Amino acid sequence: MEYEGTVIRPPSEAHSILLQATLGCSHNKCAFCGAYKDKRFRVRDPEALSRDLDFAVTHCKRQRRVFLCDGDALILPQKKLIALLDEIRTKLPWVTRVSTYGNAKALVRKSLEELGELREAGLRVVYMGLESGDDVTLAAMNKASTVETMIREGRKCRKAGLKLNVTVLLGLAGPERSREHAEATGKALTAMDPEYAAALTLMLIPGTPLFGRHEAGEFTLLDSTAMLAELRAMLAATHMSRGQFFANHASNYLPLVVRMPSGKEAALERIDQALAGEVELTPEGLRRL
Repeated sequence: MEYEGTVIRPPSEAHSILLQATLGCSHNKCAFCGAYKDKRFRVRDPEALSRDLDFAVTHCKRQRRVFLCDGDALILPQKKLIALLDEIRTKLPWVTRVSTYGNAKALVRKSLEELGELREAGLRVVYMGLESGDDVTLAAMNKASTVETMIREGRKCRKAGLKLNVTVLLGLAGPERSREHAEATGKALTAMDPEYAAALTLMLIPGTPLFGRHEAGEFTLLDSTAMLAELRAMLAATHMSRGQFFANHASNYLPLVVRMPSGKEAALERIDQALAGEVELTPEGLRRL
């Protein structure tokens, strides 16, 4: 396989065939994100993708999933994306699931019918970075999208038959808007009602605008207690009809996997125990990504 620069994928795609359909991120301006700074955004040549798939034919017969990298492969023109999915299905008939990141910018460009076509061609899961349900926080992080837009596009994915995995970031609003961020994010997740939601804990990355703000005293990173309190408020405000709420990323202080809605109350009790000092938290040294 031919890879360029840093390759990032969701934790749940650890055993997937990673196919770099695009390089970098078409936005790449979020204040907290240090990914894809080593490359400019562009679409990979179909010939290069074909070579990667030919390699997978011989060497990746045990993998049943494909993840399309980099930051937002869904932004590919419809015909190119359909052609790629068709080639995956033809060359790797044992693959049962294809997934990709999809930001609001890419999803806005796809109609409901086009998303349905992608599902028919083999796409199954879209990972969306909501980050926050608070528009003030999103603007401060230069997310370049609104909560309303992301809710609408997430719902569109689900209506098209695609599974939706939504990521949010604990601590993103700092202490000043922690409560607003937590509650608004819970409400946004409720409105989207994804199959999966994942709460990660903010880690400041050197070289990012947010790291610079922190160094200048303009942004305060929440401590472990405040992060847990925010997680509790967020989960309490989240009313998913089914699916799972994950807070088991390496960055998190308290690993949780919550079956929604049946496991929610037990998870809230677990967080309360942690806040009371009755549960050991993940040491800082083990949270380094």
